[in-house]
Order: sequence, then C-alpha cells, then structure tokens
Amino acid sequence: MKPKLENVAKAAGVSTATASQVMRGAGRISEATRKRVLAAAKDLHYVRDGRAASMRSGENREIGFAIHQIANPFNAEVISGASDMLESEGYLLSVLDSRDDVARQRRNLEAFIQSSRGGLLWVPAEDTDDATYDLLAAHGMPTVTFLRRSGRGRFDHVGIENHEAFRTATGHLADLGHRHIAYLGGSAQFGVRTERIAGYRAIMDERDLAAPIIWDTRDDKLSGLEAMLDLYARHPDVTAVVCNGDMVAIGACAAINMLGLTPGSDISVIGFDDIQDAAIAAPPLTTMAVSPYDLGRKLAKVALERIRDNDMPTSSVLVPAELVERETTGRPRGVNRQKRP
Repeated sequence: MKPKLENVAKAAGVSTATASQVMRGAGRISEATRKRVLAAAKDLHYVRDGRAASMRSGENREIGFAIHQIANPFNAEVISGASDMLESEGYLLSVLDSRDDVARQRRNLEAFIQSSRGGLLWVPAEDTDDATYDLLAAHGMPTVTFLRRSGRGRFDHVGIENHEAFRTATGHLADLGHRHIAYLGGSAQFGVRTERIAGYRAIMDERDLAAPIIWDTRDDKLSGLEAMLDLYARHPDVTAVVCNGDMVAIGACAAINMLGLTPGSDISVIGFDDIQDAAIAAPPLTTMAVSPYDLGRKLAKVALERIRDNDMPTSSVLVPAELVERETTGRPRGVNRQKRP
C-alpha cells in the first residue's frame, strides 16, 4: 500500500500537521522531532505528493524544457547547467525532445501546460506558428525562449551574438591568409543559422575574398564527415571552413584525416560552442566558445527571475562568443606558416 503522511505521523509519534510541517520544511519544529519524522518517512518509503502540494499552494517547482536533439552534446551541457542551477534553488527540471517537429512540439507544450509546470524553457521549432506562441501566452506560463527568438517579444529570451561570432571566426581565418573559406553545417534557413551565415558573408565581402560557399548538413559528427568529403571533392581549392557547431567541425577534421591531410596545416577548421569534446579532440579544435553549461545556468536564472516577478518587462540576453585557438587553424600552405603573436 502506498505510504501516506498519516502513516509517517503515527510511526514518529506526532500529529499529521507536525509531520506535514517537517516534510515541507516549515514551522518551528525541534531538531529531535524533525529527525524522528524524517527517519519514519525513510523507513516507510514516503515521498511527498508534489502535485497535491502545488494545487494547495498554487506553486509548481518543476520547470519544463522543450528542446531539440537531446543527444547533441551542446544541448546536453546546456541541460546540465540549467538543471544544476534550478536544483540549487529547489526546482526540478523535466526535459522533452521535440526533434524540431512542430506537431511533436505542440504535444510536448500541451503536456507541460496540463501538468501545470511552474515555467518553461523553450527552443522553438523551425516552423513554429503564431498559434503556439498564443497558446503559451493565454495560459500565462512563465516562458524563456532559447537560441531562437520569436513570439513578438512576449517572452524573455536568452541567445548568442551569432552574427558577430561568425564575423570573428571568418575574420580570424582571413587574418591567417585564407581566401577560400566555406561555411559548413546546419540546414535551417532562418534565425540562428541565418545570423551566422550573414556574419560569415560580411567578412567574405569586406575582405574581397573568394565567393562564399554555404554547405548544408545535419549538425552531427557523421554528417560533418560526409559533408566535408563532398565539399572537398567539389571545391578542392577550399583551405578553411567555419562550422555551424563543434560536432560538425569534429566530423570535418575526421574527413580531412581520411583524405591524408592534416587539420590546421592543410585545411583549417573552426567550430562553434566549445563543448567538452572540443578540447580533447584529435587535434584539439579551434572554436568559438559560448560555454554551454554556463549558458544553461544563465537560462535558468532568467526563468527564475520571471517566475518570481511575472509582471516585470521582458528581457533579451545575448551572450558573446570568444575565439579559442587550438590546433585546427593555421596559415594556408604557401603563406608564411608562423602564426601571428
């Protein structure tokens, strides 16, 4: 039989009200009584019914996170950071993978609403319609969009300075002497990737470099490997690539090795994110770092601020990316190989 609070109270020799205060961490209870109640709860395998408590208090301390491709290490590190931050404040994070599918996303969001989550962290799917934003607004759920900014400014947002980051990445390669630079990775034609491509194109144009090459592919290592092989076969003059993410970049480096070439010497590669794998890749990956774990903590912090004051003006936080030079970038062959200080 499922243990009840009354069973805990009886086993501890206290009233049900006293047992309830102990389990909620409320009231002025002696340390001896508190320990006795907690010991009884442990022996009986009692767990407080959070749903019932939420209904009574009007507060739900569980936050939903609707994201895409949980298996991507960047997303996993963001989730870890958000979870740790929320846990430290007494909240629980539950995650659903919408796989960039609007129908699946709708089911996930409705599930969060039905279970009265205390707030929502959300990466909107590529084709999210206005009705979905209206749904969340109608239910008044404290919401923070992540990476992809939409919703006509009705929600707080945490994102990345994508345009400037790819100006920096592409400019770094141009400073090293590269003229034939390709953009590798992603397939979305809006939002984050569009901003990144715009930054890449801006430098290619300003520096009077070769014609831009935009190479679509899924953002995983195998896709990056296959795309790099295809890119090199069709454009052997390319001496450098800026990648939509570290996973694509690591796959590209594997492809360069398969071609009998060396990343950083024959073809330079810059990733984006600075996931943990970037520093221990072979060779270690040059990347634009946004510290995914810290980004997740920032996302959770904004959500907590919204939950605590749902009437405050909406905010938008854009995190800059920082170039981290490792071993996958260098001067192209035929140019002085010594890097700038």
